[in-house]
Order: sequence, then C-alpha cells, then structure tokens
Amino acid sequence: MANLLDIRRRIRSVKNTQQITRALRMISAAKLRRAQEQAMAARPYAEKLRQILAALGDAAAGALSAEASSPAALAAARLLEQRPEQTIRVIVISSDQGRAGAFNTNVVKAALEFQSQRQAQGARVEFDAVGRKARDLLTRFALAQLGPRGREFGPAPRLETARELAAEAAEAFAAGRLDAVYLAGNEFKNVLQQRVRMERLLPITAPAESAASSLAWEFAPSADAIFSALLPRYLATRIFAGLLESFAAEHAARMNAMDTASRNASDMIEALTLHLNRVRQAAITKEIIEVVSGAAALTG
Repeated sequence: MANLLDIRRRIRSVKNTQQITRALRMISAAKLRRAQEQAMAARPYAEKLRQILAALGDAAAGALSAEASSPAALAAARLLEQRPEQTIRVIVISSDQGRAGAFNTNVVKAALEFQSQRQAQGARVEFDAVGRKARDLLTRFALAQLGPRGREFGPAPRLETARELAAEAAEAFAAGRLDAVYLAGNEFKNVLQQRVRMERLLPITAPAESAASSLAWEFAPSADAIFSALLPRYLATRIFAGLLESFAAEHAARMNAMDTASRNASDMIEALTLHLNRVRQAAITKEIIEVVSGAAALTG
C-alpha cells in the first residue's frame, strides 16, 4: 500500500502533466485558427484554376496529345497519359510530432491498406513520406518501401515542398518509372472531425466543364500553350492544398487529444486526492487506536 508521500508525489506529477497538456491545447488552438485562414485563402485560387482547366477542355488536351512541339508541351502531354497502374507512388502526409491521438496512425494505416489491395492486383506500391511520423511508421512496418526520400513536414506548410514533390512525381511519371501517383492525408472538416482522403494526382484528368466555366473565355497566346503551363502548376497546387488541410487537421486533432488528456488528468487528481484522504484518515485512526490501547494498558 502506497504511503502518503508517494501519493502526494503522484498528484504533483499529474498536475505538472496537466499543465503541459493545457499549454499544448492552447498552442494548437492558436495555430489552428491560422491554419484555417490559410486553407480558406488557398481555396479560391484552386477553384479558379480548376475552372480555367475546365474551360480549356478536351480541345487543348487533344492538341497536346497530338502535337507536342515544345519540351514544356511534351512534358504536359505525358502527364495526361492513361496506362495500367503497375507502379504506384503514394505521397503520405503526416506530422513531425505526436500527441495528436490517432491522427498519424490513421493515415499510415490507410496507406498500407491501399498498398495491400494494389499488391493483391499485381502492382508495386512505394511511399514518399512527408512528416517524421509517417516516415518512421512506414519504415517500421514490413512491406513499406520508401521512395525518393522521406522529408519532415516543418513548422508550417511550404509551397516549395509541394513544388518539389510535384516535380519529382511528374518527372518519374513522364519517364515511365511510375504509372500513377496518389496523395494520402487527413482532410480538415471541422474542429471535431478529420477524415483520411486518398486522392489520385497522376495521371491528371482535366475537370469536367461546369455551368460556371461554360462562359466565353479568351486565351492568349493559345489554349494548348496555357494548358501545358497550367498542368504542372495544378499538380503543385493540389499537393499544397493537401499540406494545408493536413496542417489544420493536425492541430484540430492535437487540440482534442490534449483536451481529453487534461480532463483525464483532472479525474485522476480527484481520485488520487480521495485516496490520499482515505489513507491519511486510516493512519490517524490507527494512531488514535494505538494511543488509546497504550493508555488502557497502563491504567489496566
């Protein structure tokens, strides 16, 4: 049975831990607001880019596939090639730190399940990890194969990282070393809800023309030239949007995890305090009984 000193030390330790979890929750809450603002600010650009690609339509894509005169047009045309998915790369986005509940575990689990399904179909799947946690988890599991290199996420999403990922994936796809590229990451829905999303990046499929994009567009110098310039930018934009979504989802998950940890610490402190009072009462009662018994023995 623990003595009073041990229980007091345990209570003090839990209180110190609770202070840390509360501080982490406040930090994630502040970063979450900024992450939401960045994600919201990036959505109009991505939406307008999709509308322009839809307005360009199949005519420009067909012109690229038929006649790709410049190196840029040839590279863009290769990003549209549809072929059997025998070699696949999955870009897995996680965080560099833990303390976010099942945030990192869920996305790595989804990526490994995707690998298992495609390997059953005869395909080979490799991973390119963004975030220390995804890199460590994928390396730890048996069938995981890391692609070019694993990289850290960093303190905030960086457009340079998205451009590097897009350039490496596009170069490997155009050279025929890859048949498809997917993006696995957490999508931010709200503060209490995040979901894992698996999205195909390559080959690029031009968005279907919508009512909003059916208006008259005028392009200069030509539709196919603009289409070939926008395709690589569109790929980097989709990856960067995934980084922003994951960043917001990470801090939402960490805020919820630290809030739960703080409440659990409060419950533990309450239970330990009750146990401390009972042990102290039992010790006092024992001392009183010993004093009374000693006095009775002397007077008897």
